Amino acid sequence: TMNGAEAERIAFKALTFLAADAERLGRFLGSTGLAPQELRDKADDPELLAGVLDYLLIDEAMVIELCRPLAVPPGMVSKARGQLPGYFPPM
Repeated sequence: TMNGAEAERIAFKALTFLAADAERLGRFLGSTGLAPQELRDKADDPELLAGVLDYLLIDEAMVIELCRPLAVPPGMVSKARGQLPGYFPPM
């Protein structure tokens, strides 16, 4: 099982993954309406980290690309998302 701290660690690595590519980061900022400084200021906010994972989970290719260097299976991203605020499991 995954705890909240591990989920936040994966989500922060996902944020780092987005920030490492200007085009990818630009698409994320454009879709969320966040300004770069606001993203930096809230980088450790569990709700923002949950939003990062929500964004990534829309695109399976990005999830796979994120997981490769982390050496974790892609399913870990959705498990991490389930441990962060605002998650509503499917009915």
